[in-house]
Amino acid sequence: MTRELTWTGVLWRFVFALIVVMGTYNPSGHSYFHWGIMHIRPFDPVKAVIGILLVIGWVVYLRATLRSLGGVGLILVSALCAALLWLVIDWGLIPRDSIMAVSYSVLTIISIILTVGMIWSHVRRRLSGQVDTDEVEHRE
Repeated sequence: MTRELTWTGVLWRFVFALIVVMGTYNPSGHSYFHWGIMHIRPFDPVKAVIGILLVIGWVVYLRATLRSLGGVGLILVSALCAALLWLVIDWGLIPRDSIMAVSYSVLTIISIILTVGMIWSHVRRRLSGQVDTDEVEHRE
C-alpha cells in the first residue's frame, strides 16, 4: 500500500472539504444551516443523519488539521490565506462590495485551510524526511 500524496489525492481532499464547508453553510440558502437548523421543525431522521455526517466531516478535518499544523501553523496558514484574499480583492478580481462573492471566497479559503491540514503531514515528510509517530508502520 502506497502512502504517496498525489494531485488527485489533494483534489479529493479539497472536494470533500468543500462539501463539508459548503454543505454546512453557504450564502445561497441551500445548506444544512438553512434546511436543518433554520427550519428545525419537523426534525426527521434525514436531517439527523445528514447533520451527524457533517459533524463527522468537521471532526475528521479539524482534528487532522490541528494535529498536522498545530496552533501556530493554523494561525500562519489562516493569515496567509486572509492576506491573499485581501490582495485578490485589492486587485479587483473579487468585488469588495459583493457580500456573496466575498462569502464564497471565505468559505473556499476555509476549505483550502482544511485541505492543507489534511496533506501537511505528507508534505512535511517529503520535505524533511521526518515521519509522524502515528504514521510508522509495524512490520513483522
